[in-house]
Amino acid sequence: MQKDNTIVLRVEDIHKKYGNVEVLRGVSFEIKKGETKVIIGPSGSGKSTLLRCINQLTIPEKGQVWLEGEEVTHAKKNINQFRQKIGMVFQDFNLFDHLNALRNVEIGLIKVKGMRKDEARRKAIEELKQVGLEKQADLYPAQLSGGQKQRVSIARTLAMDPSVILFDEPTSALDPELIGEVLEAIKKLALKGMTMAVVTHEMGFARSVANEIIFMEGGKIIDQGSPHKLFTNSEHERTRKFLYKITELYGKAVEEK
Repeated sequence: MQKDNTIVLRVEDIHKKYGNVEVLRGVSFEIKKGETKVIIGPSGSGKSTLLRCINQLTIPEKGQVWLEGEEVTHAKKNINQFRQKIGMVFQDFNLFDHLNALRNVEIGLIKVKGMRKDEARRKAIEELKQVGLEKQADLYPAQLSGGQKQRVSIARTLAMDPSVILFDEPTSALDPELIGEVLEAIKKLALKGMTMAVVTHEMGFARSVANEIIFMEGGKIIDQGSPHKLFTNSEHERTRKFLYKITELYGKAVEEK
């Protein structure tokens, strides 16, 4: 999964407040090319806010974000260029209901990248194939399952050729039987060497794809390390308690290799 030691994304000392509530209290980490970092933790620990700060959808009070050596933080003039390189897959799909799957994927290529329509169509079909949806290209969001909608969202993100993709709990809005198809699509990207940060509650998935797991609570990183270290040999009692509770809740899913 990890390709080389080039640092694609570096996050340093990110702080974010909403009113008097400190949501992020000095978060720092980096992702190397080809790595998958999985971010876990209880609800309200700041995971989603962290991703939004990385993509500058939310502006942090303090701290810096670098993408491939260039600072993203407060880069107002170039923020749209950076956002093309920092792909974001949300919980709620955010598809255009009036466009079919193919058009949902190709529209950004035409409008943002200025690609010719025929080129954009070829690229969109290629990305839909990557997520197993080429046969659904002509269907509209209302005709797709939740899992298929999320895979269209992933294809749309891939079409922009991002340097890194941020996934914000990509399966949380799905019915349980549809979760597997989305996780499988993300797992395939990890195996192909896509650089990714994934916020998820799916521990079996985290264990099977992550180069490193980051455990957050109270707006800080409490623990981080390889899946083996965190699941079997964490030095932090809070990590052990959290993973024990998740194991009790999800059982076999956490034991998945």
